[in-house]
Amino acid sequence: MFTGLAYAMGPAAQGGGQGQGGGIMGFLPLILIFVIFYFLMIRPQQKKAKEHKAMLDSLKKGDKVVTSGGIYGLVEEVRPNTITLKVAENVKIRFGRGYIAGLQSSEDE
Repeated sequence: MFTGLAYAMGPAAQGGGQGQGGGIMGFLPLILIFVIFYFLMIRPQQKKAKEHKAMLDSLKKGDKVVTSGGIYGLVEEVRPNTITLKVAENVKIRFGRGYIAGLQSSEDE
């Protein structure tokens, strides 16, 4: 009664001398996914971080910047870890260097 079912679940017949696709071929899809992931996500993010660091290093007094919180200001003083921004008459705010998002574009003025 169940003999047909038992034979159907038996091990697959091995071809004459053909082995499994093991070794590097088994890891090839994972390697390919990692390479695609690297070029589409990791590399552009590293490039953007490098550009942001270069922009922070080149800041000088008189530059118009915007912070990551959306505050626009004029650079008054540059220190190793902080930047002082003038946001209004007689109003100066000190920010950490990492919180400067970028230079103010001419369209924002």
